[in-house]
This record gives sequence, C-alpha cells and structure tokens, in this order.
Amino acid sequence: MSVITIQSPLFGDENSLRLFWELMSEKNTPLINELLEQLDKHPHFETWLQKCEVPKDTIEKICDSLEKQESFADQPGRFYTSAVTLVKEIYKSWFALQKRRQRQIEGKERLLKMLKSDMELQQESQCSLDIIRVKATEILTSFVAKFTQDKNKQSKIKKGNKTKKNKNDSSNTTLFGGLFDIYDKTEDCLSRCALAYLLKNNCQVSEVDEDPDQYAKSRRKKEIELERLKNQIKSRKPKGRDLTGEKWLKTLSEVVNKIPLNEDEAKSWQATLLRGNSYMPYPVDYETNTDLTWLTNDKGRIFVKFNGVNKLMNEPKFEVYCDSRQLHYFQRFCQDWQIWHEDKETYSSGLFILRSARLLWQERKGKGKPWAVHRLILQCSIETRLWTQEETELVRSEKINQAEKTISKMEQKGSLKKNQVTRLKKELTTRRKLNNPFPGRPSKPLYQGKSNILVGVSLGLDKPATVAVVDAANNKVLTYRSVKQLLGDNYNLLNRQRHQQQRLSHERHKAQKQNAPNSSGESELGQYVDRLLADAIVAIAKTYSAGSIVLPKLGDMREIIQSEVQAKAEKKIPGYKEGQQNYAKDYRVRVHRWSYGRLIESIQTQAAKTGISIESGSQPIRDSKQEQAKELALFAYQERQVEVL
Repeated sequence: MSVITIQSPLFGDENSLRLFWELMSEKNTPLINELLEQLDKHPHFETWLQKCEVPKDTIEKICDSLEKQESFADQPGRFYTSAVTLVKEIYKSWFALQKRRQRQIEGKERLLKMLKSDMELQQESQCSLDIIRVKATEILTSFVAKFTQDKNKQSKIKKGNKTKKNKNDSSNTTLFGGLFDIYDKTEDCLSRCALAYLLKNNCQVSEVDEDPDQYAKSRRKKEIELERLKNQIKSRKPKGRDLTGEKWLKTLSEVVNKIPLNEDEAKSWQATLLRGNSYMPYPVDYETNTDLTWLTNDKGRIFVKFNGVNKLMNEPKFEVYCDSRQLHYFQRFCQDWQIWHEDKETYSSGLFILRSARLLWQERKGKGKPWAVHRLILQCSIETRLWTQEETELVRSEKINQAEKTISKMEQKGSLKKNQVTRLKKELTTRRKLNNPFPGRPSKPLYQGKSNILVGVSLGLDKPATVAVVDAANNKVLTYRSVKQLLGDNYNLLNRQRHQQQRLSHERHKAQKQNAPNSSGESELGQYVDRLLADAIVAIAKTYSAGSIVLPKLGDMREIIQSEVQAKAEKKIPGYKEGQQNYAKDYRVRVHRWSYGRLIESIQTQAAKTGISIESGSQPIRDSKQEQAKELALFAYQERQVEVL
C-alpha cells in the first residue's frame, strides 16, 4: 500500500469561506439527501439489493434531472460528480452490511434449526446420551485429524500474484464451521445428532448433564439475536444528513403530542431522538489532480484554488496552513503543477505525487457564522512511490506497459465505436506523455533487501505485535522483538490506551442501560501507538536488510484471539468449564481489543515509503507469539519457493 493521506486546514477571506459553506451545506448536501431518498423509492431497488450494486448511470440520470431544480442548481461540475460518486459509495457500503447481515441470519436460522436439547436428541436418534457421546467423540477425533492436516498443507491454487483458495476452504476456516458444514451433508440420524451435540457444546464432548433452564436460556438468546438482525435488515437504509435538525424536532413534536401506535413506532422515535446528528455537510471529492491549482507568493506561502468556482466568485483561493512534517508534500504539489502547467503537452499528470483530494468541514465549538466557527480542511491522497526519481521511473514503466496493453487490445478489435475511438486517442496521448521522464525529482537509491531475510509479525490480544527476523534460507532466527522492546520508552502508552478503552466501554454500557445518547469516541492514542509499532518494525527490517515483512491475514484474527483466550482460561482454571468461560469474559474486558486492521495498514504504509514489500500468510494458532512470528515468515518463504517451481 503506497498511498497515504495528509490533511491541512485552509484559510481564506470571509466571502470565500461563506461561498463554500453555502455550496456544500445548502446545495450539495441536500442534493445527496435527495439522491439517497429517490434511490430508496426506485422501482428497481429490490433488483439492486439482490445484486448488491446501484448502477452509476442511474444515479447520474437522477442527478441530471435534479440539476435543473433551483434548489440544486448553480454548483460547480465537480460538486455534481462528487455527489454521484459519494452516493454510490454509501450504497456500496450499505449493501455490504446487508449482505453480511443476511449471511448472519441464514447461519443463525440453520443453527436454531439444528439446536436441540439432549432429551430431543435422544428421542430423534432412538439412542441413549452415552451412545451419542461416543459417536460424537469418534467424529471429533477423525475430523480434527483431517482438519489439522488440511491446515498444515494450506492447499491453494496460485495464479500469477493472485492466490485462489480451493472451493472447500471456506468450510475449513474454523473447527466449528467445518462441523457445521458436514452436518447438512450427513444423512445418518445418529451422526447428525452427534454433530448437533458437538456444535451445541462448542465442539466438545461434555461429561456434565445438561441443565434444561440453561439450554432454554441459550436458545432464547439466539432467537433474540435473530430477531434483532431481521429488524436491522428491514429498517436501516441510508438516510442522509439532517443539517438543520428539522427531522429531529418533528420527531420530538410527535413524541410530545401523540401516542405511539405500537412498540415498533415507539422504538423508531427513540432511535431518532438518540441518534447523533451530523451538522457538517458532506465532503466534496476532487478525483482529478488537475482540478486543483497550486500557487506560492513571495514569502513562500502556499495557496490552492479549485476549478469550477470562478464563475461564482472571482478566483477564490485559500492559504494552506500545514505543519512542518507535511510542508514538503505541499511544496511538491506546487512544483509538479508548475512543471505540468508550463508544458501540458509534454508531461503527464499521471505522475503527480498528488492523486486526489477531498474538501470537508471540521466541526468546532463557538458562536458566530458557521463558516467562521468551523474549519475548512483539505485532505490529499499521495502516491509515495512517486517521491524519488528512481521510484518514479518504475511507476512510469508500469503505466506505459498498461497503456500499451490497452492500445493493443483496442487496435486488434478493428472497427471501433465513437466512445472507443475517443478512449484510444486518450490512451495514445497518455503513452506519448509518459515517454517523457518527469523532471524535478530528487535521486535516492532504491531499497535493496535480501530475499532470504523476512520479518514475521504475529498479532495477538495480550501482545498486539511480536516480531521475528528470520534467515529463511538457513532456517535461522536472527532476532526477536516483543511489543515492549518495539515501543521502548513509549510502552506506557499501550497501558494508557487499554485503560482508555475500558473507561469508554464502561461509559457506553452505562449510557445503553439508561437509554441515553453517548457520542464519546476514542482519542487518536491508539493510532499513534500503531504508528510507533509500524516505525519500529520497518526500522528493524531495514537494520537486517529484510526483503519483505510478512503480516497475518486479517480474516484469521478472530480465531487466533479466541484460541489465545481459551488457552489462557484452560491454563488458569483447568477442568472447570463455567469458570473458564467467566475468566475468558473478564480477560477480554481487561485486555480489551485492538484494531488489527489499522495496525496492519500502518505497517503497510511505512513499508511502502521505504520500498519493503509486504507478504501475507496464515498465522499459526498454537505456540508462543515468537514461534508464531517465526513460522509465519518461514511459511511465506516456502510458499514463494513453491510458486517459483
């Protein structure tokens, strides 16, 4: 991952700030709200829901019709394009959530259909509970042996740089999932009852007689979870942002003056009143880097202008107020734009270090006009591989090869349509410009790591990151690093972050019990700790000239964490399952959670800046964190050798 995001406040005169506030809050955000509402009522919505996608051309057609209305007119073209893109992304995320909820509903329905008490299992199988337990032990022993063997083999089909799992891999990701899958395929009545017994008891053969009250309580809990999911999948649709609070006031008036018709309406009112409204307008995306004009004055101050706004006001511009850590990026924006602007026919904007930008308002407290109180922020996405001359040449070669492949495919088609001819001309122009090296980049030798040196990073609940530097060719560990060694003097920040998470979790729990709103979020301390860990891991990789850093797959983390907690509980309280469950629950609360996706992203970002490649593998569940990191690195190296063969 070589793209990072930086942001900086923008300062301008009052008229310029007022213009952008009015455009974004009074025109663009209502336009997005209207698009969301019309898509919700569209006759083809159910078809889109099944496909999990809204056609972009449909959103564009609705947007084109709304442009003619006075309340949405007179916006820059980029604002309309941004509204279409944002609405598509909102529905894309919502469809993904709906798809996930649907899978959860199907899984819980299957589980409830299979879930039966010990008495019911005995009646269905016409066998005693002891016979069912014996059969369950046989199934568990044989299945665990096969499950472990399949895990060790890691059978995969490799195609180029992409890895495709076998069709049966999804059923072998967890022991519970594997047993769940073979339950439907089993026809023997006794085997099905034995499998149901195992799944009910967390893949274990219990020697304790079942408590009927506890079973009924457990089943009711699953039924409540299913009911909640079904309610969520029906009601939660993208609703847009209510900047004026009009909907909230309307709901409050209904609560005061009306009696709810049923419980569902009462819950809907409560959800609306407790939902935290966002009083900031939607952001505006500038996906084309040439839509921004960069300037400097005699004092070296950096200014930015946005294309398409000049017809509304005479060239409004904003001064960039960035800190010293980001100044060199904005200076490069100015340099790239100046080189391209002076000779557009020679150089390609595809080699700008700036890839895209986003304009948004940051909420602040105070009295006065909103554009004077709140702060205008510019977020910029940067391609770090375009910082030096050597890396730019690599990217330029990649883009040239990609353009040549596209041109070759289109020329082989023979007769082309009008839009295809336009695209072909564009690709030919792009290739011609890319043939000219982009000037003004500093020279820096590319990072050269040793391919046999790998840095394995294992993740866990108690120890967020553990590192093993491995010479895979000689099967030798060069060094280990614990999370305490990685953070050094900043290790106390880890404990502070955990205490903060516990406190916020407790506050949220109290607010939920009192049906009170709670908008308290975590500070950026966790993100800062992630960056410290990422910097330390990349520094170790550079010290040992490692060729790559091996990270565990994010999808395996749930199983890894569950196994870690279960192992601690069994060691702490052997032979007492109820005590183990209570200990595991308390341990999760005490140690709390960690954002592994954010940590992995931080490592990927820092590695990309240096030029160290990233590999991924399945982290082992057993052994210590040091051994897991070592095995992770060795496995990645072995997979690499298999791919070469």
